[in-house]
Amino acid sequence: MRRRPAFLFDLDGTLVDSVYQHVLSWKDALDAEGIALSVWRIHRKIGMSGGLFTNQLLREIGEEITEERRERLRERHAKAYRHHSKSVVPLPGARALLDALTRHGIAWAIATSGRMETAKHNLDRLGIDPDVVPVVTRDAVTYAKPEPDLFIAAAERLGVPTETAMVVGDSIWDMLAAQRCRALGVGLLSGGYGGEELERAGAFRVYEDPADMLRHLDEVGGRD
Repeated sequence: MRRRPAFLFDLDGTLVDSVYQHVLSWKDALDAEGIALSVWRIHRKIGMSGGLFTNQLLREIGEEITEERRERLRERHAKAYRHHSKSVVPLPGARALLDALTRHGIAWAIATSGRMETAKHNLDRLGIDPDVVPVVTRDAVTYAKPEPDLFIAAAERLGVPTETAMVVGDSIWDMLAAQRCRALGVGLLSGGYGGEELERAGAFRVYEDPADMLRHLDEVGGRD
């Protein structure tokens, strides 16, 4: 019997054009904390969990890391994102890709390092109801990317083994997490990482965006 793959999607930069809004939100949060950091340095860490993100940034610049400070930065980021998220839109082909998978009876879920307080804005843009579609956020797991917990939890929600799943993401953290749960990684360029970076992190296919992936869906097993 032919076994179809399930698709486990990242959210920011994969289905919605929100990476740079997150970058600016973190910049606002860091500025409010009195931490001057270039935007490009922030972008390189988008996609990992917020806690690991702040730990790495603070460690790199020699700032003190405390739980109180991490929580304050998280709250400031969430507040800033509520403002910046007004400009977030679905990436080209995102809705069509998800509709095509549903139409072909192929299971899919969303696994994001963001907490629901920020992910909800993006899900709304896609017209996705988390009470209907399996959505796993940072709130539901102990560790986020590059740990594989989010994708493992999403596969469990679908009732499939990760070994038969495709992890679709835009960052090296998605691809590393995919390798760690023995899923195949599909990289998208729509989050700002380069194709070679994604391939080095484990992507076996790289596409420009969801629309490009939809055009080549047969290459990753998404067909009747």
